[in-house]
Amino acid sequence: MTTTPPPVAPDITSSDTATGRIPQQNGTPRAGRSRAFTAWVEQVCREDAGARSALRSGLRKELDSVRRMHRLVAPWLPEPRSADMERAYYTVAAMIAAQPRSAPAAHDHTAAGPAQADEQVPSHTPQRRRTSLGTAFAIAVTAGPGREKEMRAGTAESRLNLLTRQSVNGLHRHLPASVAYLRSVGVDVDWAQLLDDLATWRKDSGRISRTWLQDFYRLRDKDAAQQAADADVEDLTAEPTATSAGT
Repeated sequence: MTTTPPPVAPDITSSDTATGRIPQQNGTPRAGRSRAFTAWVEQVCREDAGARSALRSGLRKELDSVRRMHRLVAPWLPEPRSADMERAYYTVAAMIAAQPRSAPAAHDHTAAGPAQADEQVPSHTPQRRRTSLGTAFAIAVTAGPGREKEMRAGTAESRLNLLTRQSVNGLHRHLPASVAYLRSVGVDVDWAQLLDDLATWRKDSGRISRTWLQDFYRLRDKDAAQQAADADVEDLTAEPTATSAGT
């Protein structure tokens, strides 16, 4: 059975999330804690069917009705914390556990470029570029694993716009279905970024919504522009052949 993480303590320095230990928070504590927590939940769900079941049981439930989740989630909760942040930890853990068993494991969002402005990482850790939910929706449209699983652009746009208009309660109610769909078609979700977005939605929903929508349209339209450019190249390449055939 997977080891339950120990209670949070400010002097914990281990970086071994496999044993459930919370790494020392360098730079921005929230960013490091969110990533460590979501990585640990993903591993627990792979290795411990009982823990996965306990976490999944809290999907779409209020915090007073998720007794089975507390032993797994409570040790990771930061102090001090808001009610919204606490709820975000439970909701994201439940969504990770509720992924389809056939869904591919989420990739580590690692990039050579600099981290986001609000994210600092230890010098010995690879810098990671965090991605928004808008990026995930765009990928579902532009890079589906197969045409039969590819999300239609209109559907993705409607789902994303619906989410951006929600209150905190509405977002927690609608998000699981959208995230489950993304994972069912093999699209990664940056769970750590989503956790942070949920935790601050009440005061930062305008900024977060703008980021989601900008990322979605930028990536979606970039793909469309590339397809148009590729088509132009194909047309130019085919023209001499057509002329020679006529001659």
